[in-house]
Amino acid sequence: MLDLVFLAFIFYVLLLGLRRPFLWVLLYVYIDIIAPQRIGYSIIQEIQVSLIAFAAAFGGWLVLDNKDGLRFTLRQGLILALLLYCWWTTGNADFPESAVTKWDWVWKALLFALFLPFTITTRARIEALALVLVLSIATIVIGTGMKTVLGGGGYENLRFFVDDNSGIYESSTLATVAIALIPLIAWFTRYGTIFKPNWMVTTFAVLLIFACLMVPIGTEARTGLVCIAVLALLLLRYVKRRVLFVLGGAALGLAALPFLPQSYYDRMSTIAQPGGDESASTRMAVWRWTLDYASRNPTGGGFDAYRGNSFTYEMPVKTESANTTTIEYREVTDEGRAYHSAIFELLGEQGYPGLAIWLLLQALGIWQMEKVRRRWRDNDHEAEAWIAPLATCLQLASLIYITGALFQGIAYQPVMLMIVGLQIGLNNYCKRIDSAKADLARSKRRLPPEEREVSVPGAPIGGPEPAMP
Repeated sequence: MLDLVFLAFIFYVLLLGLRRPFLWVLLYVYIDIIAPQRIGYSIIQEIQVSLIAFAAAFGGWLVLDNKDGLRFTLRQGLILALLLYCWWTTGNADFPESAVTKWDWVWKALLFALFLPFTITTRARIEALALVLVLSIATIVIGTGMKTVLGGGGYENLRFFVDDNSGIYESSTLATVAIALIPLIAWFTRYGTIFKPNWMVTTFAVLLIFACLMVPIGTEARTGLVCIAVLALLLLRYVKRRVLFVLGGAALGLAALPFLPQSYYDRMSTIAQPGGDESASTRMAVWRWTLDYASRNPTGGGFDAYRGNSFTYEMPVKTESANTTTIEYREVTDEGRAYHSAIFELLGEQGYPGLAIWLLLQALGIWQMEKVRRRWRDNDHEAEAWIAPLATCLQLASLIYITGALFQGIAYQPVMLMIVGLQIGLNNYCKRIDSAKADLARSKRRLPPEEREVSVPGAPIGGPEPAMP
């Protein structure tokens, strides 16, 4: 029955896309995040719904969509360079079979991020993409938050739609993405046009943000706690009453402490003492191995090159007896351990060239969103007042993602690559507005003074945009 519901929904959106092809782009975003083929039980698992949606999205844009003002940006060039470089390292990988398995999904994520900015050319489309991203993640986050509140959480015990600890369904990854999208959720309570701001939208957003904050607690993901702390620090730049914000955050944190399970305290305590936790100790040993590996293989070893690592390290083991606690250092030998960091993931798999491309891609996004924010922050006209706040939200999403990526191998996380595509699309949209305004100003200067029309400051160029993509 569940399979039929998913298939009926997908088929319905495919039909709607015959009139509005951009809906196929949104359909692919939904399928790529939720992965209904992994949730279903029978029929849907045999159908390549993701491939069908991608082919429809690309084909619809190629054949039916408007190509006016098409731009190929520097950041898209970096995505293409990373895609081609990953293809080359896959062909020369240390572990060819494992590399091909990872390549099968990485190239799709990179290619879609490269393609996405071509399709989001209006405010309606930019907002629609952001909304589908938020609601797709919300589908997972709401269930996670409910299970946490009802007492069904715990490290590696909280189950999502699928019993598969990979992709967006990996606990630390979900925690990072959920926290990264909190500012974007708040943006819809003021600037949304698809669902116009009202008390129902605000209530849903507040509850969804609460659910997002529950994800790191329910999954006991240490990275999630770090991301919450970094988000709170970043928000100090934008809030007007900083003292009240800090006091309110501290009060909420203290109020939540009595309701947290002991297992959560035990898990979070390893942040301050990473040497006492096997996972953290292994992580640091893998990072040292990766640095040594990169010095010998500066162009990388292809996907899953970590399978060649082997190392021995000492880890303190506590033994409690009555009122006495003794610490004994034992040698631990491990091999084939994952990187647990996007930085070292790129360094080991794509070498210094791949790491440089990825870092530049992320840094340019943060810089471009800062430029957009400063350029449009003083624009109060309804048609453009939404731009600077959205740029701020996308900038914060990147900063939170990078924070989480320091401790997870999520360099090619599809949701965050879609955020990259959204950033590029917003930047291009702003450039088109500036270009159109400059052209209009130049044309007016050529007219006699009595024929010049007085334009409304901040008014959109080219008339109102359609309400739907």
